[in-house]
Amino acid sequence: MELLLSPGNKELAIDALIAILKIAVIFNALLGLFSLMTYIERRVLAFMQFRRGPNRVGPWGILQPAADGIKLFFKEEVMPEGAHKFLFFAAPVVAIITAYVSLAVVPYGGPLVIPFYGQVTIFGRPIDLQIADLDVGILFIFAITSLGVYGIVLAGYASNNKYSLLGGLRSSAQMFSYELALGMSWVSVIMAAGSFRLGDIVATADRMNVWVWFAMQFPAFIIYMIAACAEVNRTPFDLAESETELVAGFHTEYSSMKFALLQMAEYINMITVCALASNMFLGGWLSPLPGILPNSPLWFFAKMLFLLFVFIWIRATVPRFRYDQLMDFGWKRLIPAAALWVVFFSGMTAFFGEKKSPPTTTAAVSTMAPVGQVSR
Repeated sequence: MELLLSPGNKELAIDALIAILKIAVIFNALLGLFSLMTYIERRVLAFMQFRRGPNRVGPWGILQPAADGIKLFFKEEVMPEGAHKFLFFAAPVVAIITAYVSLAVVPYGGPLVIPFYGQVTIFGRPIDLQIADLDVGILFIFAITSLGVYGIVLAGYASNNKYSLLGGLRSSAQMFSYELALGMSWVSVIMAAGSFRLGDIVATADRMNVWVWFAMQFPAFIIYMIAACAEVNRTPFDLAESETELVAGFHTEYSSMKFALLQMAEYINMITVCALASNMFLGGWLSPLPGILPNSPLWFFAKMLFLLFVFIWIRATVPRFRYDQLMDFGWKRLIPAAALWVVFFSGMTAFFGEKKSPPTTTAAVSTMAPVGQVSR
């Protein structure tokens, strides 16, 4: 009993409680944002294409996401004969887990402050709007989002359907093609900030001024948005689910809640890339008018929602590529452009960047062996 009540265990219990509360809040917020995005996308697409959009369920059709959820929940579960049972069930689970886990290291703001109340604390600890603040946060996101393609590939392979299989194969080739450009678009950001932590990147943008930071990283931002659109299988890069050729692609044989999980994973991945772009290129929760308007998490969500609107805008405007055009654009245009930007920014950083010498500690000097002597 004394061991359980020790100060170290109390601190650990408080940390666990705060982490569980953050996970619960963010999980439910993402569920709500996913439902809202399905409605917003339909309404925006309808407006841009001179249609009415959802307007039957509730005022202005605002209850349409709830109706869709009820329909999918009670719809019959169908699995094709000859499908791989375990992988058929595992594919939606892999897709949704990787989509959620990648958001664990995304910061939504600094310490939580409520107007007219002040800083919010739990047991005297400030609440940071981030589940986990990792030193290698960008690498963690890159690794987890790379695993998300396995959900699509498994869904296509396990369905025992040639259209689904073609969609899964297309997705894997598309991931390899555009993930290189996506990763290279981050290099200039990491070099300028000198850190893989998203919080340090936002702090660097704050130190340099948000607009200066955005102008400096604008080519990387354009490359990132194009590659991210391909990574999350959004139009004009949605060849994995091309309904004009593959019926519905990798999720042709899915129905009910399994189909809902695959759709939810696509939208949450879209939210993830927009949240990441908001932090890396647009200054996150920093005010666009420094010194005039205060920094706030509301700025982060406003920037993220604007980027989500851009994804919807692109879907309504740009026609789908042919598959050969998709691969040609990725390998012959986007990757060379990203490589040239990395070389250019590296040269500019080497010539005009801040010169830093590696730190030399007393411990490191004391452990060095004298000249001519081999250290053991």
